[in-house]
Amino acid sequence: MISDITLGQFFPGKSVIHRLDPRTKIILSIVFIVAVFMANTPAAFLLLTVGTVLTVVASKLSFSVIFKGIKPIIYILIFTAIINIFLTKGTGEPLVSFWIINIYVEGIVRAFFMAYRVIILIIGTSTLLTYTTSPIALTDGIESLLYPLKLLHVPVHLFAMMMTIALRFIPTLIEETEKIMNAQKSRGADFTSGGLIKRAKALIPILIPLFVSSFKRAEELATAMECRCYRGDKNRTKLVKLSFKGIDLIWALFAILFIGGVIALRIIPQYFPENITITQIMFYYI
Repeated sequence: MISDITLGQFFPGKSVIHRLDPRTKIILSIVFIVAVFMANTPAAFLLLTVGTVLTVVASKLSFSVIFKGIKPIIYILIFTAIINIFLTKGTGEPLVSFWIINIYVEGIVRAFFMAYRVIILIIGTSTLLTYTTSPIALTDGIESLLYPLKLLHVPVHLFAMMMTIALRFIPTLIEETEKIMNAQKSRGADFTSGGLIKRAKALIPILIPLFVSSFKRAEELATAMECRCYRGDKNRTKLVKLSFKGIDLIWALFAILFIGGVIALRIIPQYFPENITITQIMFYYI
């Protein structure tokens, strides 16, 4: 069900992650994204997995909610895996060879780690940001981090507000899509049977009213903001002042150790011969 998708939603709570300063969570998310793309060894991916699980446990969010956030990217994961399987060239004999199609072990391994990398990326960033940070706090955090750009006359507040509104409207659009699909099904529409082309054509009656509804909601939001005399950041005060606490420092140190561990696991294997075993590496450190 489309309504099960949790991407972009905020789940209020009193966990350690919820109490972090939004600026800290934004910085941690950036560090996590860098670490995900730097990881290139099984040990580094294991460290990423441990860090992600610890973050989810600290956020006190159920794993069912976390895994629901992966639903929108299932087809992207499948497409990414297929591309890597068929386009990656190996050094040995192919496992499957048919016409111009050659599937190697390296392709399967690469497809697995690429898909796993995307899953870890979605879970980690969603847990640190959208699931545990309110839209208002997220806007204040982005605006505070981008404050130096104001010296260059960049509309930082408007930029932060647009990003937050875009994230906030994802659940709204998902709910609207569900309503339109139910209305079309009650009129006899079928979205599950037939081939891929037929299913794509069946989505046209959904896309048109969805676009119309989106523009209507955007216009209503703009009107509501104007009626409340919203004028951007001109003479605007903050209800809650952002301030770093001790817990933010602890998580910052955790992030430094985390990215340092990933970098170490990326660099260390380069100093060993290609045929060295894990046992030999263990004895080397002992």
